[in-house]
Amino acid sequence: MVADLTSRRGVPDATVARLPEYLRALTALTERGVTSVSSEELAAAAGVSSAKLRKDLSHLGSYGVRGVGYDVEHLAYEIARELGLTQDWPVVIVGMGNLGRALADYSGFIKGGFRVVGLLDRDPALVGQDIAGLAVRHMDDLAAVASEHSVSIGVIATPAASAQDVCDALVDTGIRAVLNFAPCMLSVPDGVDTRRVDLSTELQILAFHSQRRMLDVAAEGVAGDEAAASAPTPVGAAR
Repeated sequence: MVADLTSRRGVPDATVARLPEYLRALTALTERGVTSVSSEELAAAAGVSSAKLRKDLSHLGSYGVRGVGYDVEHLAYEIARELGLTQDWPVVIVGMGNLGRALADYSGFIKGGFRVVGLLDRDPALVGQDIAGLAVRHMDDLAAVASEHSVSIGVIATPAASAQDVCDALVDTGIRAVLNFAPCMLSVPDGVDTRRVDLSTELQILAFHSQRRMLDVAAEGVAGDEAAASAPTPVGAAR
């Protein structure tokens, strides 16, 4: 949702995707007592080039001072404001399995400006349980929870088989932003924004890079052995 709104203001999607990393780096600097930072230092902390950082920030306004850099607190506020994090975002989580429980207890929601107001599940055995200070409610109560708390974002932490039905229910209550942890794609109407977090896919990508590094190391070893074997024997060396 945030990315879509920001993009309509002329900020590219790729820039929007990097803004949370800049905010994370700035927050870490603030916690260390750093008050100003150069574009090079901030770019290194965020894992991008300084040129890309400056271009990204140019879409938001001019906040740097030549020879001084960026005021850390001010830039953090401006990025948070651009992302919509200077206001409260009520969130519901659907699916109280292991992942849903972990998400409910995740302190990063509060720090990021998101307030979990509802935990829901269809399993009668889970309904009524206290998780992270909230009582789990039945999925049938979704509309009431969404209306009572003006819910902005729905989080799906269910198996893939039920994710689409859950998404449809969220949309029917008027929720227009969905974060999907289920390993499947969701079909949503125009005006609804979704983000998918697929942990297995991320692990597979890491496995690919790990395998490639192992193959590169093995290839270097073979090349080194071949070079040593083909090297001329020094005069006078024992044979």
